[in-house]
Amino acid sequence: MSDCPARTAIEIVANKWSVVTLYALKDGPKRHSELVALSGGISRKVLTQTLRRLQSNGLIERRRYAEAPPRVEYSLTPLGRTLQQPIAMLTEWAQTYGEALLDFQESIAGKQTH
Repeated sequence: MSDCPARTAIEIVANKWSVVTLYALKDGPKRHSELVALSGGISRKVLTQTLRRLQSNGLIERRRYAEAPPRVEYSLTPLGRTLQQPIAMLTEWAQTYGEALLDFQESIAGKQTH
């Protein structure tokens, strides 16, 4: 099972910041600072680590422009774009059932304090 493609794929996208970053890139290339702003809470360091991991797996590309000052943008690769539908489906599921998850977590927490 260690070389299972499904396991590899899950490991890549299991990180919440990977999914958030891929989702943030759905509308086109973004700069590092734009991704920080869109992500809602990621640190610059963690975003850099996330971008490197996604790039090393062929899901995003980094483009450096020869300008002064230098400009770098990140965008989805064709392979990265294939994740947009699954991410959209997961987002829809979370919007539909997120409240139920929170209610359940609160009920469990309430039982543990008694």
